[in-house]
Amino acid sequence: MPPTPLFQRGLSSSFAKGGLESPPLEKGGLGGISSDTLPNTLFWLPELALCSQAGQAALILTTALPAKRETLLPRWLAQLDAIVPLLAQPALDPLTPAHLERGASEPDFAVWRELVNTALSDIALARLEKVVIGRRLRLEGHRRFDLTRLSAALRYLFPSCQVINIRRGVSSFVAATPERLFTQCRDRIEADALAGTISRAEDAERDAAMTLELLHCEKNLREHQVVVDAVTAALRQCCRHLDAPDGPRILQLNNAQHLWSILRGQLEPDVDVFRLAELLHPTPATNGQPRQAARTWLQQTEPLERGWYTGAAGIVAPDLTGELWVLLRCAQINDRVADLYAGAGIVTGSDALSEWQETEHKLAAMSTALQFA
Repeated sequence: MPPTPLFQRGLSSSFAKGGLESPPLEKGGLGGISSDTLPNTLFWLPELALCSQAGQAALILTTALPAKRETLLPRWLAQLDAIVPLLAQPALDPLTPAHLERGASEPDFAVWRELVNTALSDIALARLEKVVIGRRLRLEGHRRFDLTRLSAALRYLFPSCQVINIRRGVSSFVAATPERLFTQCRDRIEADALAGTISRAEDAERDAAMTLELLHCEKNLREHQVVVDAVTAALRQCCRHLDAPDGPRILQLNNAQHLWSILRGQLEPDVDVFRLAELLHPTPATNGQPRQAARTWLQQTEPLERGWYTGAAGIVAPDLTGELWVLLRCAQINDRVADLYAGAGIVTGSDALSEWQETEHKLAAMSTALQFA
C-alpha cells in the first residue's frame, strides 16, 4: 500500500487533513469560486504515486482487488510510458508577468478594525488569550492561470515552503506553506510552532535590524510562546519523552520572517497520524487559545467561510505514520479568478493597521507567484 494523501478544510471541523496533489474529481460550480466544491474531508489512495526522500525516489502503482494481470499490466505500462518521460523534463519557464485586477477583500479594513477591537476587548476580559482572524482577497487575471507554472513559481520563490496543489473539478487549491503541523517517523515526532511575524526589507542592514526587532519584540514573543505551550501540552498527552523546545529561531521567507520553534519527542506505542492530528490541530497559530473558546469566537464573529484555508495536507504511510502541513499562503483558483487567504494573530498589544499590513505581506506570497502563472 503506498502513502495516502489526505484532505480536509479548516476550522469548520475538529481537524483538517490534506494531500500534496490530487486528481480531478467531480465537476465544481460555475461562475465564482465556491467552497462547496471542497469536501470537508478527502482521503485519496492514488493509483500512481511518486515519492522522493533524501535523494531517492520510488514510483508506486496501486490497484483495487480483484484485478486481472492481463488487463492491469498493459494499463500500468501505458501509464509509465506517459509519465516517466515527464520526469526528465526541465521546469517550465515562467510567463511574462501579468497584471492582476484586485477585487474585494472580505472583510474590508473597516470591518477588520472592528473585529480586532472586539478581539482585544475579549482578551482584556480574559475570555481569550489569542485569536487568529482571517481575510480573503479576490484577484482576477487577464488569462487563465496555469497551475503547473504557478507551482513552479512558488517553488522558486519559496524553496523552504511545502507547495501543495489539490485539484477538484474545475477548482484548484494551491498553497506554499511554511508551517508543518508534524512529521512522524516510527516513534519519533517533530512539530513546528510558527507564530510572530515581521516583514522583510530590501536593504540588508534594515533587514537584519528587523530580524533583531522580531527576536526581541515582547508582543511577538508572547504570541509565539502561546503556540509553543499549546503544542507542548498536546504532545505531552502522547509522548513518553519530550525534548525542550528548540527555538525560537528565525524562519526567513522572501516576503516575511517568523519566529519558529521545533518540538521533538518520543511517542507512546500505537500513536498514529490520526491521533496526532486530533491532538495538534488547530494550533493557536491558526485558531487561537484557548482552543475551543477561540473556535467558537471565530465561528460566531469571523465573516468569511475559510474553506480549506488553515486546514492541513499531507501523506499517510501504510504503518499510519505520516506528515501534515498547515494550509497557509494559499488560494482557491478557478480559471482566471483566485481567492487568496491570510490571517493574523491577535493578542494583547496588537494593532489593527499593523495586523492588516501583516496579512498584506502574507497575501503577497501567492499574488506575486500568480503574476507569472
